[in-house]
Amino acid sequence: MPCVRGGCFDLDRVKTEIKAREEEMTAPDFWSRGDVARVVSKRVADLQKEVAQWEDFLVETDELAELEGMARSEDDEATMSEVAEKLDALEKQFSQMEFTTLFSGSFDAENAIVSFHAGQGGTEANDWTAMLMRMVMRFCEGKEWDVQILDESRGEEVGYKSLTLRVTGRYAYGYLKSEAGVHRLVRISPFDAEKMRHTTFALIEVLPELEDVDQVIEIKPEDLRVDTFMAGGHGGQSVNTTYSAVRIVHLPTKISVQCQNERSQLQNRETAMKILRAKLLAIKVQERAKEHSELRGEYQSADWGNQIRSYVLQPYQLVKDHRTNHETSDTRGVLDGDLEPFMEAYLRERLSKKT
Repeated sequence: MPCVRGGCFDLDRVKTEIKAREEEMTAPDFWSRGDVARVVSKRVADLQKEVAQWEDFLVETDELAELEGMARSEDDEATMSEVAEKLDALEKQFSQMEFTTLFSGSFDAENAIVSFHAGQGGTEANDWTAMLMRMVMRFCEGKEWDVQILDESRGEEVGYKSLTLRVTGRYAYGYLKSEAGVHRLVRISPFDAEKMRHTTFALIEVLPELEDVDQVIEIKPEDLRVDTFMAGGHGGQSVNTTYSAVRIVHLPTKISVQCQNERSQLQNRETAMKILRAKLLAIKVQERAKEHSELRGEYQSADWGNQIRSYVLQPYQLVKDHRTNHETSDTRGVLDGDLEPFMEAYLRERLSKKT
């Protein structure tokens, strides 16, 4: 079991999951299950790739250790120099692979549902929400994950009042959960004729998309109010001519979710129910632990004093995470999706509090 500073990658556990998934794929009706078959087959491929990387790495490190021992015993300086070069290459490879050892949460390997909500500030806040959406999407593109817009409410001039994405990829939730919270922007607003500096806020909410959540979350039909309406935004020529969009309200908790960008009303309803179950599971975990939720964090309003991270573009360049104190002056890089250093700092901080 490869380990690094508090985290471990359990090869045996992953191999067991691969075997179980492969057995599932041998079912006669497996490939007729559409999206489910696609998700399962991609997960198996991702797991197999991950296991192969670790096994190859472990073989190489063992071989290098043997070579080093032989070189030392024979006082072979040329071979020792070769060992040093190979060790440097392995250390670089390990730094790319070790991220998976930092994932200790029960749902870290799952897909993610990511929602963006503009704070107060009208056009400026809507634009900041769009910038955050682009930042997260660029990060996902770098991971070669699939990203699908599930619901959106556009601003009157630019940007978004709110937006919800489904991110499909190995460890999507594990990576993206670090982005959950209020994000603060300080810049000279391009929408201000007087070129004044503005402070703007937006909220990112991140939830895991779970396949077996029905086993732990029971939702009674009488506790739901389901509304349908004409979809807007993406969806093709018929998007505004049929009542395909779905909004579901869970009456006991007043939680409201909606989806409008799937192909049909049935698909929109199924996706909205997935999001609702994930939100209810987050509440259940929070109540059970009697502390901040491990899934989404305590809900905070998108305004002053609640931010997890600040992005200052004027009068200087700085992005600083207030939970870990990790910071960088490369604001352009961060807004273009270079989030991994912030994610690593967040995950290490969480692991340090658990040990």
